[in-house]
Amino acid sequence: MSSEKTPIAPGSNFIRNIVERDIEHGTYANRPWAGQPGDAATQATGTLDPAKIRTRFPPEPNGYLHIGHAKSICLNFGLARDYDGICHMRFDDTNPEKEEQEYVDSITDAVKWLGFSWDGFGTSHLYYASNYFDFMYRAAEHLIETDKAYVDQQTADEMRANRGTLTEPGKDSAWRNRPVAESLALFRDMRDGKHADGAMILRAKIDMASPNINMRDPAIYRIKRATHHNTGDTWCIYPMYTFAHPIEDALERITHSICTLEFEDQRPFYDWLLENLRDGGLLANPLPKQYEFARLNLTYVVLSKRKLIDLVENKHVNGWDDPRLPTLAGARRRGYTAEGFRLFADRIGVSKADSWIEYTILEDCMRETLNESAERRIAVLDPIKLVIDNYPDGQTEDCFAPNHPLHPELGKRVVPLSKELWIEREDFMETPSKGYFRLFPDNMVRLRYGYVVKCTGFEKDSAGNITTVHCEYLPDTKSGTPGADSIKVKGNIHWVSVPHAYPAEVRLYDRLFKEAHPGAGDRNYLDDLNPDSIKIIHAQLEPALKDANPEDHFQFERHGYFVADKKDSAPSMPIFNRAVTLRDVWQK
Repeated sequence: MSSEKTPIAPGSNFIRNIVERDIEHGTYANRPWAGQPGDAATQATGTLDPAKIRTRFPPEPNGYLHIGHAKSICLNFGLARDYDGICHMRFDDTNPEKEEQEYVDSITDAVKWLGFSWDGFGTSHLYYASNYFDFMYRAAEHLIETDKAYVDQQTADEMRANRGTLTEPGKDSAWRNRPVAESLALFRDMRDGKHADGAMILRAKIDMASPNINMRDPAIYRIKRATHHNTGDTWCIYPMYTFAHPIEDALERITHSICTLEFEDQRPFYDWLLENLRDGGLLANPLPKQYEFARLNLTYVVLSKRKLIDLVENKHVNGWDDPRLPTLAGARRRGYTAEGFRLFADRIGVSKADSWIEYTILEDCMRETLNESAERRIAVLDPIKLVIDNYPDGQTEDCFAPNHPLHPELGKRVVPLSKELWIEREDFMETPSKGYFRLFPDNMVRLRYGYVVKCTGFEKDSAGNITTVHCEYLPDTKSGTPGADSIKVKGNIHWVSVPHAYPAEVRLYDRLFKEAHPGAGDRNYLDDLNPDSIKIIHAQLEPALKDANPEDHFQFERHGYFVADKKDSAPSMPIFNRAVTLRDVWQK
């Protein structure tokens, strides 16, 4: 497998061009801001908005964020940061059955971890769609009163049958032309709990013959008796997402409402709704504009909420923060960094075209940021014993290793050396292959940061497995001394002292799926699970690692980048997870 990689230039971002154009033309330069979300009358009391632009990140709190959400977070918060704006943190909590405070907490934690804040211009911009329910109800009544909405009593099957197809127009409901007063009275009865769930809905009255099916009298309110995490049992009717979302944007004075491509066909309704509410005096100009970009399609992962739930609930993984999952909670626990995600978002850019991003690009971004930030430590993952026969019994001496070769200001640490050491099993061969320069009988190598040693023999157990390697050291060859260069050797191996070593559990994580496109064709995506996505080993680590705190990152020399597990580590007994190898081992 090749370790070569193709350099990735920063990706293009067409939305930046739109933002820069709007700033140049002063599209939003003179709009007032009342210091809080509000209708036209409220905003008219405000002063000039100090934010040049307003974006928003609007997740529904019904699950954990995944890597795809990181792209949207970096895009929306990054635009606000770069153009003297603010990004609102808004929970689109209009569906009471699926939303929980647990998800609210996990989402805010993830956004903060990625390095972003919704505080700006002297206030916090954390909002809940459910706080706008009163206005949404008022907006719905306005549409009814202007004959732009009606209460429909068709069954769900009848509505589906009458909706039409891409080539055939829909059919008007028998209730479409009921008197305004009758629809208004029924809607108020819906609000007051006088009708059963599903008995009727409120629909916008647009055009049942529209070539855009989303404009064929879309539903905007439904009856749903469910306790809401924020409003409790105040409401038994709830707005549909396509109705609520544009109103939320307008009340918050969002300038650029950035969505993924599946919302492109909803944009005509977005504009229709806001223009009607503006013309009725409910919302202020200038109205938000919606722009769509391609969602993240990443090889070797599944981002479908249904499949992620299946993986968790059927215990193919160990919970939502399993380091193999593409959730941000899992990625963070694995050792992926916020800096790596921000670099990844910059690298892949933003476009309108759907495309697949190679998982290797994400891993390379993690390597690049971890190479810069992670201090170096020594770990022997597959240990066998090396005995220095001519080293004095009971003696210990200090060797010195740099904490980070790129940052000498971080200094050096002591690595104790003694008569017995742990080395990697692969660093000794009884019969060396061509080009093998590490330990084998009569060959010399350098103990990294220590002495040159010469292999003098080895021991095997009854099964023929090598258990101990013997050597002698050359006393005048210690690293950092004048004699260090007196003998030239081709091999350089790492080690830890047996009496000082810290035995620890190390989890070697790899990609959860073995195929680039899990479930492609007619395959069951579960058949593409990688049986080697986790391997738990017991390694020998240098003693300094015993003091690692949860989420401390290190490069284990020669092995990759590791993090002290934030969940299972105990004081002075950290468990380490492999975030990423030093090189790409998947590229064919």
